[in-house]
Amino acid sequence: MLFQCSCSTLLHLQVINHLDRTFVTADAATVCTELEVAHPAAKMMVLATKMQEQEMGDATNLVVTIAGELLNQAEELLRTGVHPSEIVSGYKKASAAALEALEGMAAFTVPDMRDEAALTAALRPVVAAKQHGYEDVIAPLVARAVITAMPQAPKAASVNVDSVRVTQLVGGTLSDSAVVNGAVVQRDTEGSVKAVTDAKIAIFSCGIEATEAETKGTVVIKNAEQLKDYSKGEEASMETAIKSIADSGAKVVVAGGSISEIAAHFLEKYGLMSLRIASKFELRRLCRAVGATAMVRVGPPVPEELGHADVVEVQESASRRVTVFRQNNAEDTGLATIVMRGATKSFLDDVARSVDDAVAVAKQLCRDPRMLPGAGAAEIELAHRLTAMADATPGLEQYAIRAFAEAFEIVPRTLAENAGLKASEVISALYAAHARGEGTVGVNINSEGEANLLDAAGAGVLDSLVVKSSALRLAFDAAITVLRVDQIIMAKAAGGPKPRGPQAPDLD
Repeated sequence: MLFQCSCSTLLHLQVINHLDRTFVTADAATVCTELEVAHPAAKMMVLATKMQEQEMGDATNLVVTIAGELLNQAEELLRTGVHPSEIVSGYKKASAAALEALEGMAAFTVPDMRDEAALTAALRPVVAAKQHGYEDVIAPLVARAVITAMPQAPKAASVNVDSVRVTQLVGGTLSDSAVVNGAVVQRDTEGSVKAVTDAKIAIFSCGIEATEAETKGTVVIKNAEQLKDYSKGEEASMETAIKSIADSGAKVVVAGGSISEIAAHFLEKYGLMSLRIASKFELRRLCRAVGATAMVRVGPPVPEELGHADVVEVQESASRRVTVFRQNNAEDTGLATIVMRGATKSFLDDVARSVDDAVAVAKQLCRDPRMLPGAGAAEIELAHRLTAMADATPGLEQYAIRAFAEAFEIVPRTLAENAGLKASEVISALYAAHARGEGTVGVNINSEGEANLLDAAGAGVLDSLVVKSSALRLAFDAAITVLRVDQIIMAKAAGGPKPRGPQAPDLD
């Protein structure tokens, strides 16, 4: 099973979905989304994972792992004769106690979300959970992009996840990646103008071409002079529109549709850089990056509709041309783009997913900057406290609470097994350390035995408290909901061979 935790040794899976698209990933949300799950209980866990992905963006693997282990522990209790109602009652008490204890286990607080070093230290474990070995390269890029996209002080720190974009360029190595204060469009410009500084930008959501009449008509042309006059009228109308755009001070024109040949001619004549963007979502992001308003008609823009970029230039990377809209002043930046470089498309896709998770965690840290000790330390501390609670609980519920506590051992056990350590010895050493009051001791995957992975400056392995709390809450709810089910009735497909698909036509 996959496991997503701080500083884990990764197990990547190769998933081929129903469209024959291949995913090589360690992201549980991607695996659960692309797999076709039929069992209702498994679907419930997948829904909990998707909810964690939507709300928090990270720790999706923790939801599946904890919920599955809770059900495994419940199965052992059912075999010994404990009634499901007693298990559910004990699980509910243990879950409430675990979530309450989690609030008091914060070991570090990010002092300032605009401090790049502190934010990098907080995001490094998130990236290492999926791209172990590359966290020192990716985490600083994400931190720099997040700070760039943040509203300037003294406004409260907040992050819009859509304001941090990832552009993938196949070629080079990951260390060649960079952050651009602005937008990067993976297209070349239409004309010969390839670089503009201090550029005012006019953005049109429509194409730049001659307008067509709403009704069809017939024009009778009797001689060559009439044909020339007809073309001249169309050309004069287009030249007037392009000249009015140039007179407004715009140096760059972005169209949301096609640019006709005659429009391209006059754009070149007046020295305007022209670019075509087909995606309306990318067009909106560009408007936010340069502070422009997309116009729905071709004509002279008013000053309030024009955007601005310090540099607009075409760059060539790995035999591919991209257009960069860069702001030199961070206060003018509404969007940051991480240009990711890598050898293969599948690798870049997986890196982009880890970047999205890191940005989502940064958003949650703006809400609650508290962090827990990672590497299984928080889970073992919860197991230690819940075991003591089970010893003090009378009745059959104590067995359910003790099983609930043992379920948390799956976190350090998976870390130890994936690192090639002896899991039973590591867990015994962790229990002994936490019994002595060392609540920040977790699994060190680089050496055998126990290790305190949290230093005084908070540069150790950390997990966001609000993200882990949400993951555990969803895992508890999913497991308890499954245990409450008495019967599952499924309608299965009828037997027999599958119907034949469409065949190639017989051209003979």
